[in-house]
Amino acid sequence: MKRVYVVSLFLCTLLLLCACIAFASAEDAAKPADGSAKPAPPVAAEPEPALLAEPDAVSVTVGQGCRPKIALLPEGGEPQALFWQSDNPAVAAVDADGNIMGIGAGVCTVTVTCADSALCAEIRVEVTPHAEITYINGILIANKTFALPADYNPGVDEEAGNALEGMIAAAREESIALWVVSGFRSYNTQAAIYANYTARDGAAAADRYSARPGHSEHQTGLAFDLNSLEQTFGATPEGQWLAANCHKYGFIIRYPEEKEDITGYMYEPWHVRYLGEETAREVFESGLCLEEYLNITSVYAE
Repeated sequence: MKRVYVVSLFLCTLLLLCACIAFASAEDAAKPADGSAKPAPPVAAEPEPALLAEPDAVSVTVGQGCRPKIALLPEGGEPQALFWQSDNPAVAAVDADGNIMGIGAGVCTVTVTCADSALCAEIRVEVTPHAEITYINGILIANKTFALPADYNPGVDEEAGNALEGMIAAAREESIALWVVSGFRSYNTQAAIYANYTARDGAAAADRYSARPGHSEHQTGLAFDLNSLEQTFGATPEGQWLAANCHKYGFIIRYPEEKEDITGYMYEPWHVRYLGEETAREVFESGLCLEEYLNITSVYAE
């Protein structure tokens, strides 16, 4: 029995010695060759603050605008005090809110500076001439900035015509009578109408309520004048129903009250423009006119 006890004690001692040797070997392996302690992993340096423009390059047509997003890194969020400047306002202008507007064909740089930190970012802006037929966000545009060619002659758009019929039928069910006074007009028809108005009232007055040839929405086949060409129509039951409901059928009141300085035309409660139900609803709920919604101008070149 004594011999068994001695052998067991010897084995336990041997196992303990092996464990100590293994631990010491692992510790030595973890140390550098010179025997010094293993250095701690490096701590990542804090990123330098920066002003980020997204995107940092944009392309717009003459008369079209955009507004890049600006963030302050690494904190994130939008800085409160920003200063905007274009190095060539004849190509692209920028306002205090960062709205960039194409003025003339060319390339320029818009710089945005954070007043609190003097950080800045640059945005390359390319401005191209607008096409003969201009679509912005999928919407055909005809206004004082964007014109249609003389040979653009589509007639009444089928989808718009069907939507108009549906709207007139829905209004009838509510005892509201709507009818079309004017629909599609060709370039030549608009030229004759505009010439008559300028002969009667002068060009400055005519430009407030009549489009020059090529600039009329009626030439798109997507616009209709309903019931009356008097502003008092807006106060009638028909006019009020139209203003409150036309977006449900894909239309907007194209020239709202108090928007003449933006649309280029006086209030026309009778003039509706087809955009499709989804877009018309978005424009209606925004409270914006189409120029504001698309960030475009409506100004004759001369």
